[in-house]
Amino acid sequence: MSDRHATTDVILIGAGVMSATLGALLKELAPEWEIKVFEKLASAGEESSNEWNNAGTGHAALCELNYTVEKPDGSVDISKAIKVNEQFQVSRQFWSYLVERKLISNPEDFIRSLPHMSFVQGEKDVNFLRKRFEAMSGNPLFQGMEFSDDPAKLKEWIPVMMKDRPSNEPIAATKIDSGTDVNFGALTRLLFDHLKSRNVEIQYKHQVDNIKRASDGSWELKIRNLESGTVARHNAKFVFIGGGGGSLHLLQKSGIPEGKHIGGFPVSGLFMVCNNPKVVEQHHAKVYGKAKVGAPPMSVPHLDTRFIDNKKSLLFGPFAGFSPKFLKTGSMFDLITSVKPNNLFTMLAAGAKNMPLTKYLIQQVMLSKEQRMEELREFIPDAKIEDWDLVVAGQRVQVIKDTDSGKGTLQFGTEVVSAADGSIAALLGASPGASTAVSVMLEVMQKCFPQRMPEWESKIKEMIPSYGLSLLKNPELIREIHHSTARALGLVSERELQLVN
Repeated sequence: MSDRHATTDVILIGAGVMSATLGALLKELAPEWEIKVFEKLASAGEESSNEWNNAGTGHAALCELNYTVEKPDGSVDISKAIKVNEQFQVSRQFWSYLVERKLISNPEDFIRSLPHMSFVQGEKDVNFLRKRFEAMSGNPLFQGMEFSDDPAKLKEWIPVMMKDRPSNEPIAATKIDSGTDVNFGALTRLLFDHLKSRNVEIQYKHQVDNIKRASDGSWELKIRNLESGTVARHNAKFVFIGGGGGSLHLLQKSGIPEGKHIGGFPVSGLFMVCNNPKVVEQHHAKVYGKAKVGAPPMSVPHLDTRFIDNKKSLLFGPFAGFSPKFLKTGSMFDLITSVKPNNLFTMLAAGAKNMPLTKYLIQQVMLSKEQRMEELREFIPDAKIEDWDLVVAGQRVQVIKDTDSGKGTLQFGTEVVSAADGSIAALLGASPGASTAVSVMLEVMQKCFPQRMPEWESKIKEMIPSYGLSLLKNPELIREIHHSTARALGLVSERELQLVN
């Protein structure tokens, strides 16, 4: 075992889409900074960012019903949908900047245009969807959304879902053609290829075993080479922990006060994948339904067209499962070792408050393939069991913390935890996750480099023209950004752009 020291400006832990995004932003804003990346797996984008470990939805709240809530007075609150949409527009702008400057190429490898749809059954949910449509369709962020409860129209939109469907229950759907399918694994690999070309050192099969403060205020990381077993110590002025579910343990090891009283609850996901090309070809959309009672938001059922390795696929799910691992490649002891004296009561309170979630997860784990097929048949009535295979998707760790709502509150979404001095930050949580990576990494920079943000502002605006502005208050800017990013990312043809201009 060797024990050598090295010093750098920035260390990124984890070679997923979040570290890739932060690295790409920092290389544009501070090209002189030395950046190192450490990843315990053999290549980039192999855990949560991998294309088989997430839904591949460009989350813009176009179809996800959990981002719009019906209030007691019957109206629909779309404020969260607006926030998620604006965050995705920020990601599109940064990706377009990278493509236009040839820093990454072939955008069709990671993003494609694909209609986003919401689909509901039953009079109550049809009424909700109609009210949601009325609230959103007048908003410039959701321009182009259509609503229909006409079976003939729905047969045009989703033929495979309407075939052999009983006509005794009200159904409805909304459709918007500006949705996208995003291969976050491919995007992550493209970004790391770019970073490597900019002299960013990327070390695979290297695991961070410990993080502690050095006497000079920097962070000392103990890093083990998983192939040779050698250990090196690296010091950095700034550390970003972007290790997916593994971030919580590393945050705890840092010892920062902001990381205390935080726990995590792992939820695994499974998808059914269609192996019949004839069925795959009949569907061309991402269609989201309503979550079952007690289900976490990440378990909203959806039938997705996906493009993976330039091949069209059809996936249905996710079905929730439970594993104590925080990563697919994690340890069976991840959950128990994450419980510390400072978060024990937070975790116990969460367990007591979330019995419906526990019951739901137990039910999901116990499902047979035929029972999963019955859920699929709510979307595809004539689905045949031999046409579908089950695949295990990624692990997600939902954040548990004490909030104004009480002790042990389960958080749904993405959360940044950073030290008061901005020298270290960790990303925790799940959906919408990767879709909002650029906004979240800008938040990291605002928290951790506040003194540098004024000098970086002009460059950030060059990369992200809407930076610092509310898109909702600038409808012309929405139109301009939508068209420019669609052109740069190849989401519509030049002819189509000319027709709408």
